[in-house]
Amino acid sequence: MTGPGESSAETLLARPGVQRVPSDKLELFQLRNFVSPSLCETLIDLIEKDRRPSTLADAGDDRYFRTSETCDLEPEEPAVREMEALFSALNGIDPTHGEPLQGQRYDVGQEFKPHCDYFNRDGQDWDKYCSVAGQRTWTFMVYLNDVEAGGATRFKAIKKNFQPETGKLVCWNNMRPDGSENPNTIHHGMKVRRGVKYVITKWYRERPWGW
Repeated sequence: MTGPGESSAETLLARPGVQRVPSDKLELFQLRNFVSPSLCETLIDLIEKDRRPSTLADAGDDRYFRTSETCDLEPEEPAVREMEALFSALNGIDPTHGEPLQGQRYDVGQEFKPHCDYFNRDGQDWDKYCSVAGQRTWTFMVYLNDVEAGGATRFKAIKKNFQPETGKLVCWNNMRPDGSENPNTIHHGMKVRRGVKYVITKWYRERPWGW
């Protein structure tokens, strides 16, 4: 039985077109054409308007670890409300457990080196980011455009690459069945070689979002 901050394979696979990556190491899915091209274009415009340098929790010494730009999308924007409704209809997760929608922009040469989306329980920023809403449970990421070259998302533990395609969703469970964090979710937002990559990301938490 899933908690209010979780989806399930059964829920996702009930949607026609959802494909599960065959692996016993993690729960990982994709759905092509999840978002219409017109909605993708609108979200790209919003990202372009308010982008800023991306940041990291528990940042180390490598200032090139995450070189993309980020945009915190305003919840009252009609395109954001439409996107949130698409996620809710697909995953069945209580919307109160969702973080605000975020956009990312990767120019040529920019990347996000191999990382997991969950927070380090021993990290200096654990209390700051997780004391209210708890750990991240699921990640839902949508590519907003095709990329001329590069920009794939590589899941290192299973050697699986996802190429950017307009409107394609990739989603995964950051946790194991026993409730512990799953290190097999480590993934790399690889360098863009030509063009610009835009994505949006929706993270969910164990408890309602309370910031």
